[in-house]
Amino acid sequence: MSGSTRTMTGLTVGGLVVATAYSVALGGDPWVWLTWVVVALVTAAMVVTTRG
Repeated sequence: MSGSTRTMTGLTVGGLVVATAYSVALGGDPWVWLTWVVVALVTAAMVVTTRG
């Protein structure tokens, strides 16, 4: 895995923690989770393309 893919993976995991904390503290917001899902999909695409 390249450095940029590792960074993106770290940011995605960090984003999951932030989204979860936000939902627990202030209630669920669909836009927060939609944004996180989009970032997770981009990260998954980066992982797949760097392995191939």
